Amino acid sequence: MQKYEELLLALRKVIRAIDLYSKQLNKHSGLTGPQLMIMREIDAHDGITASHIAHTINLSPATVSNIIDRLEHRQLLQRQRSNQDKRRVSLHLTEAGQALLNNAPQPLQEHFIEKFCALEEWEQSQLLSSMQRVAAMMDAERLEAAPVLEVGSYQQASTHKPQ
Repeated sequence: MQKYEELLLALRKVIRAIDLYSKQLNKHSGLTGPQLMIMREIDAHDGITASHIAHTINLSPATVSNIIDRLEHRQLLQRQRSNQDKRRVSLHLTEAGQALLNNAPQPLQEHFIEKFCALEEWEQSQLLSSMQRVAAMMDAERLEAAPVLEVGSYQQASTHKPQ
């Protein structure tokens, strides 16, 4: 097998692992990766705003707003308008949202981050450089992306399809 074939195979395995995890997460909790990340941010910072979440998890404000709409529709979170500044809307998990979050599995990227951080500094740098090079070779360096390990979730949210 040629080295490029081995690399493409490894990339397909990564994509497959992300896809399988995403399906498992959705089956277990009914949530997508981005939905889980947003709920975790709200849990960690009760009263956070949508714009702050968008900045923190590196998704567009429109994407975050669409996901929040879906979570609110499912009664997993609620919006609360500030009495002092009517433009400010804070987000809070409902009891149902908190219960779902408490039973949700760990996001795949957290597992990845734990393993990545356990590597030596030189190996972290080597992996980062190699992946940046692969992205460039696939003409993907200009594509918008969030640090969410889920296949298709960012594009789906951006095109207003249900998640």
